[in-house]
Amino acid sequence: MTSQNSQAFSLEFFPPRDAAAQQRLVEGAKQMLVIQPHYVSVTFGAGGSTREGTLDTVRTMRDLGCDAAPHLSCIGASHDDLRALLQRYRQEGVKRIVALRGDMPSGMGADSAGALRHANDLVEFIRKETGDWFHIEVAAYPEMHPQAASPEQDLMHFVRKVRAGADSAITQYFFNADAYFDFVDRVQAKGIDIPIVPGIMPITNYTQLMRFSDMCGAEVPRWIRLRLAEMGDDKESIRAFGADVVTDLCETLLDNGVPGLHFYTLNNAEATLAIWRGLQG
Repeated sequence: MTSQNSQAFSLEFFPPRDAAAQQRLVEGAKQMLVIQPHYVSVTFGAGGSTREGTLDTVRTMRDLGCDAAPHLSCIGASHDDLRALLQRYRQEGVKRIVALRGDMPSGMGADSAGALRHANDLVEFIRKETGDWFHIEVAAYPEMHPQAASPEQDLMHFVRKVRAGADSAITQYFFNADAYFDFVDRVQAKGIDIPIVPGIMPITNYTQLMRFSDMCGAEVPRWIRLRLAEMGDDKESIRAFGADVVTDLCETLLDNGVPGLHFYTLNNAEATLAIWRGLQG
C-alpha cells in the first residue's frame, strides 16, 4: 500500500448537458466521496449557458460537502465579464479557482480574443481584483503545451503564471513519469517551488484517449497504443489494462513524493475508483 499521508487527491468534473447527465454526475460524485477529495474542480466553457453550468455544478459539489474550484478562462471575456464572475464566486463562498487561458474558439480572430490574452494576465487580474481571497491553480505541461514554440518558451510561460500570483499547479495528463519529474526539476531551477500536482487520466476508451491526446499534446507511449489497439472493442479488457497502467503510474508518482494527484474523472466514477482502490493495497 502506498503511503499517501499529506498527498491529497482531487477530482475534475464537467457541467452536465441535461437532467439525465446531472443525475449521473451526482450519483458518480457521491460514489467518489470515498476518496475524500481535497477539492474538486469544475470545467468552464466560453458560452453563457456553460458559465451558468459551471456555477450550478460548483453548487452541486458544495452541497455534497466538497470544496469546489471553478475553472475560469479569459479567452473571449472582457474585464467586466471576469470581474462579475469573480464577484459571484466570492458571494458563493468559493475560495479556489483554476485560472486558464482557455481554447480559442474556431473562427475567433485576435481582435475578439478578449481583454486578457494569457493565463498569467488572468492570474494578475484575479490578484488585483480580489487580493488573496482565492487560492489560484494554474495549468502545467510536462510534455509542452501543443502551441508552444519550444520547451523553454513553455517553461517561461509557466514561470510567469507563478510570478503573477499562482499558488499551485495541475499538470496536463501524461503517462511518462520522467516527463513530470524533469519538468519539476526545470521549474525549481528557475527558483519556483509551488506544488505541481500530476493530472491523471483514466484509460477507458482507445479512440477517445487518442483524440484527447492529439489535442492536448500528451504522449501515449507506443506500447500502450499497441496493446489498446489490439483489444479493439473489448471494453472490459481495455478498462482492466487501463486501470493497471494508470495505477502503476500513480504508485510511481506517489512513491517519489508528488504533492497529490488530480483525477480527470470525465464524470465517470468507475474508472477513477478502480485506480484509487488499486492504490489502497
